[in-house]
This record gives sequence, structure tokens and C-alpha cells, in this order.
Amino acid sequence: MTEVFTYLSIYLACGVVSGILAGLLGVGGGLVIVPMLIFIFPLQGVPAELVQLMALGTSLATIVITSISSFRAHDKRGAVRWDIWRAITPGILVGTFGGGFVAAVLPVTVLRTFFVCFLYYIALQMFLDFKPKASRHLPGLIGMSGVGGVIGVVSSLVGIGGGSLSVPFMGYCNVPMHTAVGTSAAIGLPIAVAGTLSFIWNGLSVPNLPPYSLGYVSLIALAGIASASYCTAPLGAKLAHALPISQLKRFFAFFLVCIATRMLWTML
Repeated sequence: MTEVFTYLSIYLACGVVSGILAGLLGVGGGLVIVPMLIFIFPLQGVPAELVQLMALGTSLATIVITSISSFRAHDKRGAVRWDIWRAITPGILVGTFGGGFVAAVLPVTVLRTFFVCFLYYIALQMFLDFKPKASRHLPGLIGMSGVGGVIGVVSSLVGIGGGSLSVPFMGYCNVPMHTAVGTSAAIGLPIAVAGTLSFIWNGLSVPNLPPYSLGYVSLIALAGIASASYCTAPLGAKLAHALPISQLKRFFAFFLVCIATRMLWTML
């Protein structure tokens, strides 16, 4: 029992960080949660072949809670475009749920390599403060569903809330940055719900799951991270409307490079 409380404390600290990032950058916190869980789970005795899938499933489960807190804070400031949410959600649901099945059958090395490459990509994007030229409007319903499907699949494979893809997409379509971040936080909810259900379903019959698990979701990690992130996401949303985001993005980009490099080193 002492060990459970020890790890719960670690997960609470992880939740504080992920919640602030979710509200601040609209990224759902999964970019931090997944690497941390990959490092922590082996210490809890999680079999090596299950670590990546458990990290992805648990990350998406925590984003269910974080996204609710985050988008509510943004919505109070009028920064959520619900018309965009309604148009993109059908594709999100299909893509994310299907992506969970894809992740379940891919080799662990492929999943981890994809995640490391994704971290480097996001770090480069944030460090350069890349903003696609706002040269067009949002596509129609079919186009939005297609974009949602792509974001959903990628989100399942890397265990994130999709903000790293949806925010640049909306910026490209002339959606103001604060609105893009707020809407991305709302989009994180259907991503997280569909992804969580998929990872639970695919993990129910898997042997050697650690105690207190529901499929590929660790309930201990979920409790610690979700409870803390729910409380800190509104703080991140408040900071998003008050701080110079470009400088914060560069700092976070450096942090992601360190994480990706450490993960790459362990794979060699």
C-alpha cells in the first residue's frame, strides 16, 4: 500500500505539469505524460512489451478529465468555436478509435520510434514558432471530417489530445491563436474518449496486466494525473491569455528535445 501512495504522489506531480500545459498550449499534456509513464511503469513492474501501450492508453484517459477542465476555462473567455468542434468530431471519433486498434498490433519499437520522431517534429515546430500562412478558410464538412480522422489516428499512436496538429491546422485556416488553442482543448475530449475506449477494449483480454488496470489504462496513474491536471488546467488557460506564448513554446521545445533524445538513447 505504501508503494501505491508513493507512485500516486509521483502521478499527482505529473498531473500538475500536464494540466498547466493543457490549458496553456492546448496540447492535452500527453507530450509530457507518455514519456513520464514510459519511465515510471517499468519501476512498477509493468512488462516491457506493455509499457508503451499502457502509457498511450493511460495518457488518453487522463486527457478526458483535463480537456473538460481546460475547455471550460477557455469557453468562459469565449475562445471555443463550437461550430468547428461539431464539424471535426465525427472524423476524430472514427480516427482515434481505429488508431487504438492499429497501435495494439504494431511492434513496440515502431510505436516508440514514431513517438520519438513526433516529439522532435513538435519541438522543431515550437522552437521555430512556426505559423502556417493564414491563406484559406476552413474546409467543408467532408474536409473537416477527413482532417479529424488524421488527427485522431495520430493522437492514438502518440497518446495526445491532438492540439499539436489541430492548433496549426486552425491557424492555417485563419482562426485566431487564442481561439485555436481553446477549440483544440475542446477537441481533445472526443479524442480522449474514443482513444480510451479503444485502448481499454484492446487490452481487456491481455495477460500480465499490472494490478489496478482496466485494459491498457492504469487506474492508479489515471487517478493521480487526472485529479491534479483538472485543478491546474484552468491556471494554464489563464496564463495562455496573459503570457508571451512564443517564449514558453521555445522552452517547452527544448524540454521535448531532451525527452526525445533520452528515449532514443534507451532504444539504441
